Amino acid sequence: MADLEAPLVRPKRKKVWVDYFVQFRWILVIFVVLPISFTLYFLTYLGDVRSNWKSYKQRQKEHEENVKKVQKRLKERNPSKDGLVCTARKPWIAVGMRNVDYKRARHFEVDLSAFRNILEIDQERMIAKCEPLVNMGQITRATVPLNLALAVVAELDDLTVGGLINGYGIEGSSHLYGLFSDTVVAYEIVLANGQVVRATKDNEYSDLFYAIPWSQGTLGLLMSAEIKLIPIKEYMKLTYKPVRGNVRDLAQAYIDSFATGFDDEDNEKVPDFVETMIYNPHEGVCMTGKYASKEEAKKKGNKINSVGWWFKPWFYQHAETALKKGEFVEYIPTREYYHRHTRCLYWEGKLILPFADQWWFRFLFGWLMPPKVSLLKATQGEAIRNYYHEMHVIQDMLVPLYKVPDALEWVDREMEIYPLWLCPHRLYKLPYKTMIYPEEGFEQERRQGDTSYAQMYTDVGVYYTPAPVFRGEEFDGADAVSRLETWLIENHGFQPQYAVSELDEKKFWQMFDAGLYEKCRHKYGAVGTFMSVYYKSKKGRKTEKEVQEAEKAQLETPYAEVDQPE
Repeated sequence: MADLEAPLVRPKRKKVWVDYFVQFRWILVIFVVLPISFTLYFLTYLGDVRSNWKSYKQRQKEHEENVKKVQKRLKERNPSKDGLVCTARKPWIAVGMRNVDYKRARHFEVDLSAFRNILEIDQERMIAKCEPLVNMGQITRATVPLNLALAVVAELDDLTVGGLINGYGIEGSSHLYGLFSDTVVAYEIVLANGQVVRATKDNEYSDLFYAIPWSQGTLGLLMSAEIKLIPIKEYMKLTYKPVRGNVRDLAQAYIDSFATGFDDEDNEKVPDFVETMIYNPHEGVCMTGKYASKEEAKKKGNKINSVGWWFKPWFYQHAETALKKGEFVEYIPTREYYHRHTRCLYWEGKLILPFADQWWFRFLFGWLMPPKVSLLKATQGEAIRNYYHEMHVIQDMLVPLYKVPDALEWVDREMEIYPLWLCPHRLYKLPYKTMIYPEEGFEQERRQGDTSYAQMYTDVGVYYTPAPVFRGEEFDGADAVSRLETWLIENHGFQPQYAVSELDEKKFWQMFDAGLYEKCRHKYGAVGTFMSVYYKSKKGRKTEKEVQEAEKAQLETPYAEVDQPE
């Protein structure tokens, strides 16, 4: 890492009008975005309540009727006249930072807005059957009172089952269960020809089952998913441990916080939940959680912290207090722990509303938080969008656990962004080589955290404005992301597709494996009906001509087969 020793020198940049608009954007957020967000959250909650009044049998019947409507709609499409199939959801509604520009080309819309019901919670099979628009807040409201939860519960309330499956989902339990898609046991998919299939890991559609994750809905339309449930307890016993040193020391402390004794997974040293936040190049806080009963939490001397109340300090700031007061333990109600980052959107809330973390704002207006990400995107013009792409970074770097020290050094030098979020996850060795896959031979190396069937990876969450921007220096966000992606490719890392990407098509398929995906695209008739995952993820506007020519080329010779070995 010798090339990382010399600090980068950047010239000063001149402010433009967009700088001032962004600086005072909080006015728009307070008086427009927050009230509308709260109203939408409340209406969504009422819809969930109404759905819960229905029996599972009634919900299933409505689901089957809605699936037939989707089939009918697909059969109405004229391939020679109509555009490629996509959902009717408005482009700005997606939670991710990537702009959904592919819908600006001519397209054939299929309305999936009715698919937002929990169809069943089977306590015998330990399965939750959900439609794709069920979000994490909705599912935890239904399962936690039963002392059950999805094996992986993504932190933000608004994240949906469909987005987490077709895209990417992780939580502090992923070091045990993998990514969100790894906890799914069956998919109900409508294929391009209107056929409905149920794909599992061991039936005739097993190849489709393994190809669905990361495919961005480009193999078929997800109608429902059966997802693994686990037993839980009422509280999370959370230990906050401050760590200090250089970035490599912090990385090793994070690894040691959960990976010690990982060969024996029944070992009490292995926590149920893991995350670490790095606050600056020399300080961080490692957090490990274990489920705890109500009786244990309420024992004399134990501290209970209900972090979900609107007036409470933001979670990342609360965790940071460990740097001053040292290691401590507290008990957090389990559902509130799951959604600990929702109200402040990790630490992005500080950029959106600079004073929203102050006690007076939390007490008076904290109940309005958070602003819906979709509304924030809806109030951005083209200039604001471009500004954020250049001056702001929201990226996740998925890297092998042993390469976390190198990743932290790279981010510190190239982007100078803090805090950083670290969350481990298993990357399984599967019967098929999927779009993301572990390093070859990892099971022989067996580094810290690895097992014979899964390599331990880490999500390095890089979300904030780089320090050079705060200092008034020039910062080329597009170039920084491009270099980050190159580093990931060179280090067998991956980038979730919700983020803004600078990858061209060749580099995209260097990062991801196309073999299984392309075979399923052709086998199940997706080519010519659904846009390819590269073009769906590609930055910038897609013209109708560009999209159609890409699909035509796929029909003739799949791009991935040209440059990619088997």
